[in-house]
Amino acid sequence: MPDNTISDQYWRLPPISRTLATWMFLSSVGLYFGFVPSQWLGWHSSYILRFPPQIWRLATGFLITGPQLGLLFDTYFFYKAASDMETGHPRMRRKEDFIWYLICVCSFIAIIDYFVAIMPFFALTRGLIVALTYTATQQQQGLQVNYMFVPLPAPLMPYAMIGISLLFPGGIQDFFLGLYGLVAAHMWEFLTRIYPQLGGGPNILQTPEFMTRLVRAVEGRIQAVSHSGVTGASGNMPSGSSTGVSSGPLPDAWRTRGAGRRLG
Repeated sequence: MPDNTISDQYWRLPPISRTLATWMFLSSVGLYFGFVPSQWLGWHSSYILRFPPQIWRLATGFLITGPQLGLLFDTYFFYKAASDMETGHPRMRRKEDFIWYLICVCSFIAIIDYFVAIMPFFALTRGLIVALTYTATQQQQGLQVNYMFVPLPAPLMPYAMIGISLLFPGGIQDFFLGLYGLVAAHMWEFLTRIYPQLGGGPNILQTPEFMTRLVRAVEGRIQAVSHSGVTGASGNMPSGSSTGVSSGPLPDAWRTRGAGRRLG
């Protein structure tokens, strides 16, 4: 029978969404509880443009949740939209397609934030969540979803997320970040589908070949490490010859009774 432990269920989740959501939750917990200095992970474009550039902020700046209940809600909505795209989006049948989408959309959001500069943001996560939700729900025409216990058509969910953010403390920041994400998702949709299909232009955001090679190399490395671990574990298992116990048809308990004696 298949194992149904929490660990088994976790490892069966979509790998990219699972890894990013886990990092988002754990890093945010460490940040808000004081285990990780906030200046290490936050989004600061000035630190990225300086020399040497702190390029890790291009990733960590999009993977920090809001405080308090945001730890749960932001992680959930991120994983829900990301996993829907990773497993069911018709234009993201390969891992590298989804990774390239994340790179493009995050780049759009960062560029918009740099040039618009309405207010300083510690993280751009809300924009990424709205962008993911918009792209995912475009494939769910005719479906109904519940957002904050309110039923609505699935394609309207990103707009509801932006509007409802104004009802919470600090919602003005989430409102503008949501607009950034919505614009970024529209840009990706236009450049990859609308303009090539309806305008007859090229798809300038096709997944590059180096992304495919990179993903294949990482997958090969992971498989090699996993295979070596399994081989090493099986090689360390004791055998009958190494333990001095001979195999045979009798149960092990019978072999410990000493030498046999004839009856009569």
